[in-house]
Amino acid sequence: MELKTRPNLQGLRVVSFESRRAQEMAELIRRYGGEPIAAPSMREIPLTENRAAIELLPAIEAIKFDILILTTGVGTKTLNEILLTHYQQERIVAALKTVQLVARGPKPMGVLKDLGLPAAVTVPEPNTWREIISTLEAAVELRGKRIAIQEYGIVNPELIAALESRGAAVTPIPIYRWALPLDLAPLRAAIDKIVAGEVEVALFTNGAQVDHLFRVAADNKIDEKLRLACKAIVIASVGPICTQAIQQFGLKPDIEPAHPKMGALIAEVAASAQSILLTKNHE
Repeated sequence: MELKTRPNLQGLRVVSFESRRAQEMAELIRRYGGEPIAAPSMREIPLTENRAAIELLPAIEAIKFDILILTTGVGTKTLNEILLTHYQQERIVAALKTVQLVARGPKPMGVLKDLGLPAAVTVPEPNTWREIISTLEAAVELRGKRIAIQEYGIVNPELIAALESRGAAVTPIPIYRWALPLDLAPLRAAIDKIVAGEVEVALFTNGAQVDHLFRVAADNKIDEKLRLACKAIVIASVGPICTQAIQQFGLKPDIEPAHPKMGALIAEVAASAQSILLTKNHE
């Protein structure tokens, strides 16, 4: 499809809180005719001294787990890197072949493919805990299963509770945590722009982005002003998990694409943002 046939943001000022793919997001916004405001909101800190991750391999070798749920591509890759600080790659791959590997979407599946490992179960979109449960239930009997979950920066209590209610024993394996960026200036500047009415669209691609945004605003005692200002702009969430985080702050996303991907998010924002803004302005 030619660029000129795409919906156009028509110069809307779009703030993105993406960090790892900040440049890619800004370029997408420009391609759709928007004015990007980059406000990186998080950095990933591997838990390299986390004994739970390091001790996962010998636990698998001792047949203490039946299933390993891999929730993110970054987390799966980081888990392998942490294990490599203590074990040979051949030993890691051999051990992982002895458990059923569950990939939450294509990204962890891609990492597994690079390691020469098949996924016994692949979770379809939108990759929430509900899809994990329904897919697993269709594939295996969960009662009595011992399941390790590679976490992705936050605990997923709904997934753990759902598995335990079905008779599984669950062990969370934290791989990395999210911290605020070292340089908070872009994030603070974005908050000021939203409060001042100088932003039309806010994009969220991770639930931790929302938490960090309001944490910084609270530090400056403008979190309530930010919340009110956000109600006047278009809030776009990449998917259901991110949407839940936004709702915890009293906000309701205006846009959530059918496919929880960055490109789909921008495309839907470009197609719908103008009309949503018109509606908000007349309320």
